[in-house]
Amino acid sequence: MRYTQYLLPTLKENPADAEVISHQLMMRAGMIRKVAAGIYNYMPFGLRSIRKMEQIVREEMDRAGAIECLMPMANPAELWQESGRWEKYGKELLRFKDRKETEFCMGPTHEEVITDIVRNTVKSYRQLPLNLYQIQTKFRDEIRPRFGLMRGREFIMKDAYSFDTDDAGADKAYDRMYQAYRRIFQRCGLKFRAVEADSGAIGGSFSHEFMVLAESGEDAIVSCDACEYAANVEKAELIYRNQLTPVATAELQKVDTPAQKSIEEVAAFLKLKPSQLVKTLIIQTSADEVLAVLLRGDRELNEIKLANLLGVDWALMAEDAVVQKTTGAPTGFAGPIGLNIRVIADREVRGMADFVIGGNAVDVHYTGASLGRDFEVGQFADIRQAVGGDPCPRCDCGKLESWRGIEVGHVFKLGTKYSEAMNATVLDDSGKARTLVMGCYGIGIGRTVAAAIEQNHDENGIIWPLALAPYQVLVSMVNPKDDAVREAAEQLYRQLGELGIEVLLDDRDERPGIKFKDADLIGLPLRLTVGARNLKEGKVELTQRASGEMSLLELGEAATRVRQLVAEALDAD
Repeated sequence: MRYTQYLLPTLKENPADAEVISHQLMMRAGMIRKVAAGIYNYMPFGLRSIRKMEQIVREEMDRAGAIECLMPMANPAELWQESGRWEKYGKELLRFKDRKETEFCMGPTHEEVITDIVRNTVKSYRQLPLNLYQIQTKFRDEIRPRFGLMRGREFIMKDAYSFDTDDAGADKAYDRMYQAYRRIFQRCGLKFRAVEADSGAIGGSFSHEFMVLAESGEDAIVSCDACEYAANVEKAELIYRNQLTPVATAELQKVDTPAQKSIEEVAAFLKLKPSQLVKTLIIQTSADEVLAVLLRGDRELNEIKLANLLGVDWALMAEDAVVQKTTGAPTGFAGPIGLNIRVIADREVRGMADFVIGGNAVDVHYTGASLGRDFEVGQFADIRQAVGGDPCPRCDCGKLESWRGIEVGHVFKLGTKYSEAMNATVLDDSGKARTLVMGCYGIGIGRTVAAAIEQNHDENGIIWPLALAPYQVLVSMVNPKDDAVREAAEQLYRQLGELGIEVLLDDRDERPGIKFKDADLIGLPLRLTVGARNLKEGKVELTQRASGEMSLLELGEAATRVRQLVAEALDAD
């Protein structure tokens, strides 16, 4: 493709509403243009990368035995009402009516539609196992769309759904998809982790998230430095080796802590470490229960773990008025002594004694507090966030390391949540009806491309992994008006094309500085610069974007050398 015949509108400055690197660079590199909040045009340069991602996904889905189909964006309400999600999904589900006042929604995901397909077309166990997938546009009416393709309202997604007659078959399907996902992100040239995760609104009994590692990632994850264990901090398990409550050695004393509310303030005032305090959090749940949760002072509550422990939809920090009514004091002074509500403590608290707690009065705390003697705990459980340095729950020698990640894929073991609600059954070999066991597997196509940019960039622009690069090579004419330069560049352009290399020819009549800046911005993996000075020696300059390495190649050998570098990079992925 010739630059002069291409639509590649680069920008010198970051758009005002672009907050993260991928959004900034995708706008500046002419990959996307905003239509409305969270809705974007995919420009030609961006679409090429999207299509490459889709192709990798298709190849690995097909390799894993999945079959491609395509489902409509518009879903009838009756299917969602059958599953129970019409009422539960929330405002992210964009609902609308047609001219006949029939209710529909724009599909944010397609469990209902795919279950309807299978229940109406698959009747016998002989037709199973089955895995159907699609690559299609989704819509979720995010309350605050942001970060470009990272959190848009309209987005391209691959979603697959497996159907089996029993859990054993579903486990095999899950493993096939898990391994296929690993191959997909390896082929994309990305650094990633597959982490154990909470299933969230989709439901199901077990799931893994695939996280691209990036400092800008919204998700906190941990992984073991000695084994393959990795998990989202919302799901990460913790082990507590010291489960014996030590003997108290200090007396309980009430102390004044004027204007000291936070853990850090109280610890500094008492000349102690935050780890020597136990904080009491007053929690409200979706079941209208108010309870107290105890954590070591330097720890954070994992609200998802707590909600799962309690069997409720959510468990959140109580409002100030509820804290005042429950403890008799404003937020910041709660303690477990004298509370008439259920008390749950993190298991780590069981191994503590002689600690500081709130006094349930303004500017009052207790020192020298201990379990059993001063207050009782109804239940101990793993309810805190994992952090770097915690022992690995899977092996004896490993420690957890903390990372930031961008979720680009998620695999779920759904079980019978949808098939049972929608009466999706097949007849087994004895003629009895069996409820189908399902799995669900999603990949954000555009989100993965954006995550690749978040992971691979510098101050000058994008550094494309070869597998996702819109073009593999940029051939740049330093001066198109120089006949020798133009002819040599045209020769390289033709040779590379004949060798099957994807090449963009920068034939613009622009200053070299502008061309080089644009070349760094759009970030194609290899750049061949054709200039009069080197051409006098019969050479062209090769620059590798990722390493910055520069070398001179004989003009007649340049195309062959580039093909070799491309082949080596793709084989490595």
